[in-house]
Amino acid sequence: MPNSIPIGSSTNIQDNPLVHVAKSNLTGKVLPAIIGDNVTVGHTVVLEGCIVEDEAFIGMGVTLLDGVYVEKHVMVAAGDLVKQHTRIPCGEVEEAHAAENAKPLDEIEIVKVLGKKVARPGDGSVLGAVQDTPPEINLPK
Repeated sequence: MPNSIPIGSSTNIQDNPLVHVAKSNLTGKVLPAIIGDNVTVGHTVVLEGCIVEDEAFIGMGVTLLDGVYVEKHVMVAAGDLVKQHTRIPCGEVEEAHAAENAKPLDEIEIVKVLGKKVARPGDGSVLGAVQDTPPEINLPK
């Protein structure tokens, strides 16, 4: 469906995003907005008719313009503006404000990002951090 916005499982979309299909762009072509599985979309992100593949991280305040394609395991840095029809290759970090490849992610960085997203209740971690048992709180009656 050209006007639907599919969002994958275990995807985290934070406060105040704007996500929509681009049906009135200069080319007249309808561009879908598709968000894959296990994606994190930061606060105040704008997704304009773009595709974000699985396990990507879109930082706070990012704007992805019409036709942007974000491949798997990509990190787009906070505040970045990604120009129309840009394709960001798998496993890369997109540098804020430059919209140029800063460096490829190494295996350790990918594991850290995914480890934070796939933490499960009861396994001793929340977002990849070990939980400490909180001290007993005694409230006055």
